[in-house]
Amino acid sequence: MKINNILIAFALLVSINSFGQDGRLLREKKEQIKAMKVAYITSELSLTPEEAAKFWPLYNAFEDKQHEIRSQKLKGYLDRIDDDSFDNVSEKEAATLLAQMESTEDELHQAKKKFIASLKGVISPLKILKLKKAEEGFNRKLLQQYRNKRLGR
Repeated sequence: MKINNILIAFALLVSINSFGQDGRLLREKKEQIKAMKVAYITSELSLTPEEAAKFWPLYNAFEDKQHEIRSQKLKGYLDRIDDDSFDNVSEKEAATLLAQMESTEDELHQAKKKFIASLKGVISPLKILKLKKAEEGFNRKLLQQYRNKRLGR
């Protein structure tokens, strides 16, 4: 499931980047996607204005933390794996790299646990479960829109 989220995020970044190299356009597309995600999740969770006011700062902080961990750590590992010299990596280096990747995955998991714990005082357990479903639904919807655009539908 984590790999799917990473692949979806990558596909989104590639699709956004294909609209143009202009930084302004890229920021605008990211903001559009973020606004669509906020609307989608708010609707799917049926958040009250009071819940939304407490939920979104927590959610955004968690998203920022995930992005920070992924961009700083996982990207480095993936770049190393994609490197042409990867076939020449020793077993010892591979074991070290694997341990670092596992540590990063643990860090992501701990961030998720902390996020869920913080949500328990803001929204009901049912809405926390619905959040996971809503995130996956939004990612599927966005990926489908990307595919449709690519195929000219």
